[in-house]
Amino acid sequence: MRVFIDLMWYFKQEKWQYGGGIAILAVVSVLSLLPPYIVGVIVDHISMNTLTEQILWQWMLVLFVLAVMVYILRFVWRILIFGSAIRLARLLRNQLYEHFSKMTSSFFQKRRTGDLMAHSTNDIRAVEQTAGAGVLTLVDSLTMGGFVIITMAATISWELTLIALIPMPFMALATSKYGSMLHARFSKAQAAFSTLNDKVQESMSGIRVTKTFGYETEDVESFKKESDHVVKKNVEVAKVDALFDPTISLIVGMSFFLSIVFGSRYVVAGEITIGQLTSFTVYLGLLIWPMLAFGWLFNIVERGRASYDRVRNLLSVKQDIVDEPGALTKPPKGDLTFEINEFSYDQEEEPALSSIQLQITRGETLGIAGRTGSGKTTLVRSLMRDYDIQKGSIYFENRPITQYTLEAIRTTVGYVPQDHFLFSATIADNISFAKPDASYYEIIQAAELAAIHEDILQFEEGYETMVGERGVTLSGGQKQRISIARAILKDPEILVLDDSLSAVDAKTEETILQHLRDIRRGKTTLITAHRLSAIKHADQIIVMDQGTIAEHGSHDTLMDRNGWYRNMYDHQQLESLVHKGGESS
Repeated sequence: MRVFIDLMWYFKQEKWQYGGGIAILAVVSVLSLLPPYIVGVIVDHISMNTLTEQILWQWMLVLFVLAVMVYILRFVWRILIFGSAIRLARLLRNQLYEHFSKMTSSFFQKRRTGDLMAHSTNDIRAVEQTAGAGVLTLVDSLTMGGFVIITMAATISWELTLIALIPMPFMALATSKYGSMLHARFSKAQAAFSTLNDKVQESMSGIRVTKTFGYETEDVESFKKESDHVVKKNVEVAKVDALFDPTISLIVGMSFFLSIVFGSRYVVAGEITIGQLTSFTVYLGLLIWPMLAFGWLFNIVERGRASYDRVRNLLSVKQDIVDEPGALTKPPKGDLTFEINEFSYDQEEEPALSSIQLQITRGETLGIAGRTGSGKTTLVRSLMRDYDIQKGSIYFENRPITQYTLEAIRTTVGYVPQDHFLFSATIADNISFAKPDASYYEIIQAAELAAIHEDILQFEEGYETMVGERGVTLSGGQKQRISIARAILKDPEILVLDDSLSAVDAKTEETILQHLRDIRRGKTTLITAHRLSAIKHADQIIVMDQGTIAEHGSHDTLMDRNGWYRNMYDHQQLESLVHKGGESS
């Protein structure tokens, strides 16, 4: 029952709805006691041969009025209690989503997408069931059960009531044992569902790779294996679940047996009438639902407790990056300074960045080159506070980056990542993502600057073309250029292109870069690239190697040195000539 204590904050928040629903439930329980009494009265009239048509119609009218009242009241309490439970599900789902949106990339690197989705669906549904059906079964089993027992003892025979309740302690012991078993097994079943959910999400996202390598059969077999595992865990839950109803039915059956045996003796002895015995058995029938509800309560509560614990554990994860008290909300503008003594990822001994000293004047373009894994992406992502530098800092306008809010920093920086993400929406909606109120003219202008406008016009529906999930209907180069158009439309103070031109040809690359030089005068641009032609016009170029700056200067300065930059540039120029020669032949 601990989950009800854990959810007390919400019950207090919705106290009027839950209070009203519980009060109406209690009234319904009291009204439900009247029909058995009426049946007993009619049976006594029959046994004494005093039943008249008038008496029968009077009691029938009373039963009809009771039925209408109970019908209306049951509708109302369902609206109050189940409506509140639905609002709890919405609240928790919104809390989870907001929590996810605040987490940094390290949070998602440690957790699977499918698992997070399972928390937002199955676990929330189980908690909703607890706050709705769980409250119903708790209140109904206590009020209905309590009122029935009190009525049986007070109006018929307390001795017969005690005899009928003899088997009940055994039910309490059994349901408690089943509840503990159910909690452990349901937790494992939910974990298995999370794994299956993650498998489906991963398979659907990578379906093209799967088909390319002819891995469909193996992927299907892997899915079947995970699915069988989920079925196995849920069958284990169902085996415990299946014990509740038979156990309760057996115990209630024993109560009926004892009631008939001893009740008959009381009738023969003249201690109760045949009508009272009839009412007693009807009352005992009313106890079946509270007893079933009591067993069902353990089922619901244990599922809800397991799921709510999973949700709370997720919500309890603290943000890696938070705003400092009094942080500036105004987006910064001005010179940019990197003074990074050392930065390491979690649980990594070797520093990802070290000894970075770099000054970028506002309006300059910085080119960043280097081998794969040299620290290029880590450097530019530190600019957006995806993680905080342990030793050193980055400065905007001579202020540490930590003195600005995250929103201010991310308003200032427009980032185009290596792995371009497009939403399942139209091309126009994807371009205007960072500026939803942009006009069609602005969207087209951004597309032209990103050299994607002509490609878009080739589609039958133009800018209203649906790109499919993650942009599956577009080529890699088209996705890159739409992502660039999105950043251009935002027009940020600092634009970061993180190897964002790798999928376009050299001519298109040069066109885009020329457009950027024209429109970004007075604004800072950072470009990381493996193809050095993308950064040769930059005001400054740095070459990263093992997390530090190995070379620094302009294109001409670096070409005068016999270093990595010159060797790589000459190598790429030679490759380009060979490629052109092959095409002309």
